[in-house]
Amino acid sequence: MFTQLPMYQRVGKTAFKKDLSNTLKLSKHINSPEENFKSIHVAGTNGKGSVSHMLASVLHEAGYKVGLYTSPHLKDFRERIKVNGQMISEEEVITFVTENKPFLEKNKLSFFEMTVGLAFHYFGKQKIDVAVIEVGMGGRLDSTNIIKPEISVITNIGFDHTAFLGNTYAEIATEKAGIIKSNIPVVIGETVPETKEVFQKIALEKDAFITFAENETISGYETDLKGVYQQKNKKTAVSALKVLQKNGWKVSEENIRKGMLNTVKNTGLQGRYQMLQENPKVICDTAHNKEGLQLVLRQIQEEIFEKLHIVLGVVNDKDLQSILPLFPKIAMYYFCRPDVPRGMDASFLANTAKEFGLAGTTSKSVNEAYTSALENASEKDLIYIGGSTFTVAEVV
Repeated sequence: MFTQLPMYQRVGKTAFKKDLSNTLKLSKHINSPEENFKSIHVAGTNGKGSVSHMLASVLHEAGYKVGLYTSPHLKDFRERIKVNGQMISEEEVITFVTENKPFLEKNKLSFFEMTVGLAFHYFGKQKIDVAVIEVGMGGRLDSTNIIKPEISVITNIGFDHTAFLGNTYAEIATEKAGIIKSNIPVVIGETVPETKEVFQKIALEKDAFITFAENETISGYETDLKGVYQQKNKKTAVSALKVLQKNGWKVSEENIRKGMLNTVKNTGLQGRYQMLQENPKVICDTAHNKEGLQLVLRQIQEEIFEKLHIVLGVVNDKDLQSILPLFPKIAMYYFCRPDVPRGMDASFLANTAKEFGLAGTTSKSVNEAYTSALENASEKDLIYIGGSTFTVAEVV
């Protein structure tokens, strides 16, 4: 799956397909498994993974058999496909690819298309009650957008993947709003005036009841996800659950409370403001665009420490001009290249960072950079690892 066919993580833009025809073909080939279970569809620029995991955790606490499809993975491809927190087995992946290989090759399916087909096939086989399905990118043309969900959720809109989704908030919102379906409720996490207008217009056209989570009064729910940015994700997830409650889903307040509190425990989510050790404190986070990094870096600088060490690695299509000004000049930097073909050269990153007053050393790998940071840090220092999901993946 990784090497034979194009994949966004490896090759970037050429992995992006412009329509859903291949996914629909594959679905038909495997007997449309997505028609046999209920689903919840989650899109957005930031927070969609966290919201998906929160929803899955709560529904699990409520006694439902829950499928969870997310991307990307950190360590193991199988993280993308889980049932009640348990990853799909290696045998299931191998069997699916082996049995469908002639079809997959003949139709030149992308990595995303195959993975979505595998997930839906597995969920159908497992006879799940409901699947929480995270959009890979965008919404309208994403491979996941063949489902008819119980509710659609859009967390927020920011500038990410602009080569595919557009260069304005309104254009990106239009792509994400492609998951809004006729007569199916939609919950929107955060808006700005340009995106709110788009969501209201499309929801009206589709006769979809719309809830803006930012206007809802929700309090009293704690989560084991420690990032400050999770407050907004929590509000979005709980707002969606309240809509499901009104629509007859058996989810109690206790289920919501316990599910939110045990999100990591129930789903195995990693890399979200995750503390890896104390003395020195090491925190990693997968935030990788302007909106996400702004929130994480603000929280990092509110931590108590003597010196700040930052292990930073990004991919080569990253807009450095928008993210580097967010980083603190007082930190010691360890620039590195994540071990994927799209990884940005560490020297190039370091030289560009220098233009923004960020100084440090370059390393041959993420692990070498992390080791250097650990060697240089005292017990009262703080090490932050980030810039890319792939950077975090190498240390968790």
